[in-house]
Amino acid sequence: MEWYAIDTWIVIVGMLAAISCALLGNFLVLRKMSMMGDAISHAVLPGLAIAFLVTGVRASLTMFIGAAVVGVLTAVFTQWVSRFGKVDEGASMGIVFTTLFALGLLLIVQAADHVDLDAGCVLYGAIELTPLDVVWRPEFFGTVLDVPRAAIVLLIVCVVNALFVVLFFKELRISSFDAELATTMGFNANIMHYLLMTLVAVTTVAAFEAVGSIIVIAMLIVPAATAHLLTDRLGTMVILSVFIAVFTAALGHVAALCLPGWLGFDPSIVETTSTSGMMAVVAGLVFVAVLFFAPRYGIVTKRLRRLEDVSDLAVSREEADA
Repeated sequence: MEWYAIDTWIVIVGMLAAISCALLGNFLVLRKMSMMGDAISHAVLPGLAIAFLVTGVRASLTMFIGAAVVGVLTAVFTQWVSRFGKVDEGASMGIVFTTLFALGLLLIVQAADHVDLDAGCVLYGAIELTPLDVVWRPEFFGTVLDVPRAAIVLLIVCVVNALFVVLFFKELRISSFDAELATTMGFNANIMHYLLMTLVAVTTVAAFEAVGSIIVIAMLIVPAATAHLLTDRLGTMVILSVFIAVFTAALGHVAALCLPGWLGFDPSIVETTSTSGMMAVVAGLVFVAVLFFAPRYGIVTKRLRRLEDVSDLAVSREEADA
């Protein structure tokens, strides 16, 4: 395996995307709204297409704003359908995001006839190409760094998400566990909900170019769900999810470079596999490992603890009989 400067930037972009998603994903998991991340990540597609069809240019800022607006509207429409349509929230999410997702695909196909707007890249991302879009070249200790646009955008989103979690940690914690208690304590749980949904939409759009609308779901949910199995303390859960996100992003790219060789493919023909896909796979494998071997909630751990309890009970009975 050969490592180049472009590989370093791919890992950095992947880490920033994973951290940005994991910070917010903790509260989606606690609110039992994991599917909301799925809904928003799919439903913002019409925002991307409409922004291009209206402006006629593929300006990143315009498409970013369009997608973010539609992402926020997805959360609003979901709440509206659930409340006034008197259907389950899961059903309302399914109604809203499938409708908008289908509309988005149709519009993207229409837009692709006029510009290089690939539906596949929107769905799966192109993290391997992000280091080629250089927008800043600072000099650092005599070395010129080619900083890609994706890294700058995701760094800004990451900082904003981190500040949001730190500054509103108490409000997020209370509203996630008991929305009525949050209201009685003087702050509106609905406002916190829509602030969270807005940042989820913005984060999803920011991660589009790197990992696409499908892989971003894994980054939103899997690190947070894994951390949730390791601790019952929210602060520790958030920190663990960030470390898990960083680890899976870095190991995912290394695995993407090495996997073809491990499977016996000719490196001259198949050099790498999808980095964003491998990041999601590694995250899933880490979750499975924690699911079985977590110190408190792991399946194997609980089974061993149960066997130890049965054994201790048997010994106690033998001692009592003696």
